[in-house]
Amino acid sequence: MSSIMNFSLPVTDPVTQFLLILIIILIIPIIFNKIKIPSLLGLIIAGIAIGPLGLNIMAKDASFDLFGTAGLLFIMFLAGLDTDMTEFKKNSAKSAVFGVSTFLFPFLLSAAVSYFLLDLSLISSVLVGAMIAPHTPIMYPIVTKFDVQKNIAVSVTLGGTLITNIVSFVIIIVVVGMSTGDVNQSFWVQLSISVVIFAAIMAFLFPLAARFFFKKFQDNILQFIFVLVMLFLGAFVAEVAGIEKIIGALFAGMALSRLIPRTSPLMNRIQFVGNSIFIPFFLISVGMLVDLRAFVKDFQTIKVAIFLTAIALISKYLAAWITQKWLGFSVDQRRIINGLSTAQAAATLAVVMVGYKLEMLNDAFLSGTLIMILVTCTVAALQTQTGSKNIAQQKVSVPDAESDNKSSEEERILISVSNFETVEDLVNLSTMIKSQSSKQELYALNIINSNRSTASDDQNATKILDIASEVASATDNSIHRLMRYDVNIINGITNVIKENHITDLVLGVYKKKGISSAFIGSLNEGILAKSNSTTFIYKAAQPIATIKSHRIFVPEGGEKELGFSSWLLKLTNIALNSGTKLIFYSSEKTLSYIREFQKKHTIDCEFVEFTDWDDFLILSRDFGKDDNLIFVLSRKVGLSYHRYMCKVPDYLNKYFQQNSFILIFPMQLGISISHITEEVEAISRH
Repeated sequence: MSSIMNFSLPVTDPVTQFLLILIIILIIPIIFNKIKIPSLLGLIIAGIAIGPLGLNIMAKDASFDLFGTAGLLFIMFLAGLDTDMTEFKKNSAKSAVFGVSTFLFPFLLSAAVSYFLLDLSLISSVLVGAMIAPHTPIMYPIVTKFDVQKNIAVSVTLGGTLITNIVSFVIIIVVVGMSTGDVNQSFWVQLSISVVIFAAIMAFLFPLAARFFFKKFQDNILQFIFVLVMLFLGAFVAEVAGIEKIIGALFAGMALSRLIPRTSPLMNRIQFVGNSIFIPFFLISVGMLVDLRAFVKDFQTIKVAIFLTAIALISKYLAAWITQKWLGFSVDQRRIINGLSTAQAAATLAVVMVGYKLEMLNDAFLSGTLIMILVTCTVAALQTQTGSKNIAQQKVSVPDAESDNKSSEEERILISVSNFETVEDLVNLSTMIKSQSSKQELYALNIINSNRSTASDDQNATKILDIASEVASATDNSIHRLMRYDVNIINGITNVIKENHITDLVLGVYKKKGISSAFIGSLNEGILAKSNSTTFIYKAAQPIATIKSHRIFVPEGGEKELGFSSWLLKLTNIALNSGTKLIFYSSEKTLSYIREFQKKHTIDCEFVEFTDWDDFLILSRDFGKDDNLIFVLSRKVGLSYHRYMCKVPDYLNKYFQQNSFILIFPMQLGISISHITEEVEAISRH
C-alpha cells in the first residue's frame, strides 16, 4: 500500500508539482488573454505567487533550473531559426545602429549612476553597466503569435541583441579577470582564439553536420532529438569558449535556419515543444526569483531598484527611439524594438549573480535587480503585444505583394499520390510552394483503375492518403482526401482539376527512375492538353530542406506566358519558407522581368545570363549534388516553347541522376485570373 500523500508546503511530490505547473500553463493564457494582457507576463506573476519568496507553494529546485534553462535556450534558438539570413545580412548596418545605441546608453548611464549616486567602485560600476546593457528577447513568442517575425524591425532587433550581448559579455569576462588578476596578454590571446573557433564551428561545422544528418536520417523523432542535441551543444560550445550560453543557442538556431524550413513538420514540433512546455517553465522560474517583500524591507533595495529600473526603461526606450528616427521606422516598429530589448532576464541574472559571488555587488543590488526584471518584463510585454498586434492588423488590411499576385481564395494545390516512396516529398514540396496567406486546404488524389481494382489496391490507396494527411497536419495544413475510380489515370486527374478548380498540380517521379522524352510527350498530349493548371513534376533525390540552392532555367520569352508570375511566386514561396538561394538562368530581357518581380521580396537571388543551350553541360560543371535543378518548360503551343526542351530529359538522365529536379509547365491562356494578368501587364509596362 502506498504511503499517505504529504500536503505540507512547499509541495515536494513530483507528480503534484508537475500537475500544478501544467494547470498554471493552461489557465494563465485563458485568463490573461481575456483581460488583454500578455500571457507571458501572467506566467511570471504566477511564478512570484507560488515561489519560495511568495506563498511558498513550490520550491525552486533543480527541476526548475533544468527546464528553465532549456526554456531560455529555446527562446534564443527559435529566434535564430526565424532569422532570415538574407535579411539579416542585408540589414547588418541597421542592426549595428541599434546594437551600438542599445549598448552605449544603458552602459554609460547605469555605470555613471552606480559610481556617482550608489557609491560603487569603478570596476563594480562597469559591471553594473554590463549588467543593464544586454537584454533577453523573452517576448519573442508574442512576435511569433502575431506572425510578424519577418518584419524588418524584428530582424534589426535580433541583430542588435547579438551585438550588445556579445560586447557586454566580453566586458564581463574582462571585469572578472581583473578582479582575479588574470588579465594579461595570454588572456586576450586565449579569448580571441576561443571566439574565432566558436564562430567557425557555428558557421561551418553545424550546418555541415545538420545537412548530413537530415539527408541520411528522415525519421521524425531522430531529427527532433538531433535538433535538441545541436541546440544544447551550441550552448555548451559557447560556454567552453567563454561566451554566455544564450549566444550559443542563438548562433545554433541561425546555423540551422536554412535547413529547417518554416513550413516543415520539424519546425512545427520544435515550436510546439518550446512554446508549450520549456518557455513557460522559464518564465515561471524567473518569477520565483522576485521577492516583493524586499522592496519594503530595506531603503537601499528600494533606491537600487528605482535607479536600475528607471535607467533600463529610459535608456532602452531612447535606443529604440533613435533607431526608429534614424531608419525611418513606424511607431509600432519602435514598440516591437523597445519590447524585445527592454526585458531584463537571463543575461542580467547571469551578471548580477557573478557580481554577487565575487562580492562586488551586495544583497540590495541582488534584490533590486529582481524587482527591475519584473517591471521591465511587464513593460516589454505590453509594448511588444501592442506593436505586433497593430502591424499584424495592417498586414490584413493592406494587401501585400503576395496577395496582389494571387489571392488565397483562388490557390488550390492538388497532389497526385500513388506511391509510398514519393508521397512525403510531394506533400513537403506542396506546403513550401503554398502561399502563407492561403487558407485553402491541400488536395491529395489517388486514382484506382476501376477495371482491375482489388481490395489490396483500396487499402494501399487509403494508407497513402493517410500518410499525406499526417505529413500535412504536422505542418498545420489540412488535406482534402480524394480517392477516385477511373479507367484512365489522365482522365481522372484532369476531371478532378476541373471539378475542384485546381490552380496547381504536383506530380512525382520515382527516385530510382529517370524521366523520358516519351513521358514528357504523353504528359503534353494528356494532362497538359486537357487541363490548364500550373504543373510541377518533382523528383526528390534528397529532402528539399537540405538543398543548398535552386538553379532555375527559364526559357527566353517566359514572361509572355500567362502563368509567368504564378510559378515565379511559387518559387519565391520556397525561398521565403526555407531561406534557400534562387539562381535564375535566362536571357537578359527575361531576367529583367524576374528582377522586377523579386524586388517585392527579400530573398537571396542571383541572375545569370544564359541563352546557348549547347553550352549547358559546360555551365553544369559548377553544379553540386545539393543543388536542385528547376526547368520552366512550355506546352508545344506555348509562347515560350523551344526545341531544346526535348533535350531536358536526356540531360537529367545522363548527367544529373544524383540531383533533385522540378519541371514546371506554366498555365496557358484559358484560365481567367485577372490579378495575374494585371501583374504581367504592369511588369511589361516597366
